[in-house]
Amino acid sequence: MTKERMSKRRARSRPKRPPRGGVLNALAHLFRWLRWWLLRLVSAAFLFSVAWIVLYIFVNPPGGIYMLQEHRRIGSIERQWMPMDRIAPVMARSVVAAEDANFCTHWGFDMGEIRRVIAQGGTRGASTISQQVVKNVFLWHGRDWTRKALEAGFTLLVEVLWSKRRILEVYLNVAEFDDGVFGVEAAARHYFGVPAADLSALQAARLAAVLPAPKARDAARPGDFTRRRAASIMDGAATIDRDGRAACFQR
Repeated sequence: MTKERMSKRRARSRPKRPPRGGVLNALAHLFRWLRWWLLRLVSAAFLFSVAWIVLYIFVNPPGGIYMLQEHRRIGSIERQWMPMDRIAPVMARSVVAAEDANFCTHWGFDMGEIRRVIAQGGTRGASTISQQVVKNVFLWHGRDWTRKALEAGFTLLVEVLWSKRRILEVYLNVAEFDDGVFGVEAAARHYFGVPAADLSALQAARLAAVLPAPKARDAARPGDFTRRRAASIMDGAATIDRDGRAACFQR
């Protein structure tokens, strides 16, 4: 066997490598396929989120993950949905004064408050009512970045799709006021034995004062701090009524 024939046989026995251009083309095709599916998934998630938020314009939210967790932990919860027209207007002004004084003027994020908290070196206290609604209705409690990213996206959609009055109405019906007590109607009856429509300015201020720490504060038997906080909230509620910062949710 000549050297030429032996060289040809060895060449035939070696595995053929795909041409370099073929590998690059295959990778490019895979990338395009993955990108196409990713775009479809993102689009589907966006459309689902929009549909979910729009649904709650007409249907009252049944609760959220945190409410379900508390129901399982305690065994039962107190809650009764109450439309905005059957909640004392001073209650709405009180929670805005306590939790989000610029509620009517921001688009879901109070940038001035965020800058103030950052300047003071704090990590909490800049969450708006819109953000709290998103957390309580659509998401879960926690500080992980996944939830924060989802919260930002949902907050923008809620601000675009819901009225300010609807955002506040949902907030008043899902906020926790005591261990297992959710919504202002249940809270008014739990603490004061009256419906939400009959809350006085002082009672509304005391309910608003317990919101940051509902398991540690008592609206019916307030401590010194809660009393001082309630007095400040009463002043704030009157102020935002006078200066027009309650116009977006009052009729």
